[in-house]
Amino acid sequence: MMKKWSLACALILASVGLKAQITTGKDVAVVATDAGKVRGYVHSGIYTYKGIPYAEAARFEAPHKPKPWAGVRSSLSYGPVSPLIDETTQVNDESEFVFNHNWGYTNEDCMRINVWTPGINDGKKRPVMFWIHGGGFTTGSSIELPSYDGENLAKKGDVVVVSISHRLNITGYLDLSAYGEKYKYSANNSVLDMRAALEWVKENIGSFGGDAKNVTIFGQSGGGAKVNTLMAMPSAKGLFSKAINQSGSFRSAMLEKATTQSITAEVLKALNIPAAKVDSLQTIPYPVLANAGKKALAAVAAQLKAAGKPVGGFGLSWGPSVDGDLLPYQLFSKEAFELSKEVPLLIGTVKNEFMPSIMSGMSDATAEQVDGYIKRTYGDKAEAFKAAVKKAYPNDTKPSDLMDVDVMFRPGAVVQAKEKSALKAAPVYMYLMTWQSPVMDGKYKAFHCMELPFCFNNIARCEEMTGGGKEAYVLADRMSSSWINFAKTGNPAHKGIPAWPTFDAASTATMHFDNTCVVKPQQDAELFSLIAR
Repeated sequence: MMKKWSLACALILASVGLKAQITTGKDVAVVATDAGKVRGYVHSGIYTYKGIPYAEAARFEAPHKPKPWAGVRSSLSYGPVSPLIDETTQVNDESEFVFNHNWGYTNEDCMRINVWTPGINDGKKRPVMFWIHGGGFTTGSSIELPSYDGENLAKKGDVVVVSISHRLNITGYLDLSAYGEKYKYSANNSVLDMRAALEWVKENIGSFGGDAKNVTIFGQSGGGAKVNTLMAMPSAKGLFSKAINQSGSFRSAMLEKATTQSITAEVLKALNIPAAKVDSLQTIPYPVLANAGKKALAAVAAQLKAAGKPVGGFGLSWGPSVDGDLLPYQLFSKEAFELSKEVPLLIGTVKNEFMPSIMSGMSDATAEQVDGYIKRTYGDKAEAFKAAVKKAYPNDTKPSDLMDVDVMFRPGAVVQAKEKSALKAAPVYMYLMTWQSPVMDGKYKAFHCMELPFCFNNIARCEEMTGGGKEAYVLADRMSSSWINFAKTGNPAHKGIPAWPTFDAASTATMHFDNTCVVKPQQDAELFSLIAR
């Protein structure tokens, strides 16, 4: 009996010993910033800080440095996130299980930065990986998905991982520039927030063991679009040295000043606020303001349609605009590419992105049902479309595979890679994640966001999305190593994957991330040519 008890104790102690240890206390992980000292915690050897203010601002005004604080600011938990126009009050049970969102708590004072680092005040200069969340320009936060946690990436790569929350939707993009100097940049305040966060990194990251001269910005979906926006922002030049765009190469044009000012006029109209009293917007409750914004967008969208003008691929929405100053160029213009031509770029997508079979409830559709969908969508091009998909992906066998190949995100990524590589000033690397998730009988395939647990090396935190199997861990090791190596050197290659050539229009070399990784030339050129006509 004693032997059994001793064995049980030994097993318990061994188990405890294997678990990550956490260290907290008033004198633990204290770092000085330019606004005051902050205190974090140490978990599994990684110093962690959450919710540090990097800036502050009055509503619709440009960000500025936060007020200094006395003593040591506790920075143990995430700060507030930007309010959403439509609050999440109900969710789909299955998809919520897969994505496992953390909605956090909202406050317009949401400019907060999170840091994960292997060491502080140690004189080391580690590469910095600056994460920008997705959700378009209207939703999301730095804490929304469990994959965003930077601990494992920091530990694996000996890098400093940073993530930010910033103003979104109407508070980040309402153009009040016609109503006074303090609102001069209000149409792009959200982008100014991101620049302010990068400036915070420049001034403070050295105390967190990071190298302010080696910063890689990376983001997915809307975060990838924000990466492109920063690359086209003259005043952000020099605040980062490399960029990673994940499923964010949207080719729709930014709004012009005439449109943003029309939206503002409709907001004021909806709220019955005369121009002379525009400052009263400062005190309008956010839900009332958000509702007026929705009405304004709908009204201006109708006006644009009536005039035969485009309203964007996702419809008229809040987002950055060309203002002739902060953002003088459209993102896919020659001027924008020239501005960031010396910045190495890692760019790619996942195979299925916004899968029609998921979005339309056709995961188990028959071949006949899929044919019907394709005919309704592509008309007289339906047969040519199916042939082009089969040519690009001859091993796909499920009927819904024909409708689920992405034709929304990847075309823009290919165009961007070709345009940038043609400048021959910095390397471009292209990837395509083709790995299929086994969860929910495989219905989620390579869905939008599927690469996130892999590049952050967070399979254990995201088993609901990945299944948590051995193959997922192996691929996460490969992908996260590529992201880390790119941040360190500008080259994502490593011994665990095949040789990864740079991308150009002639070779179109693309790394396919899957259980077996392989480099292939572009397979879907014929498909993209078909849908472009």
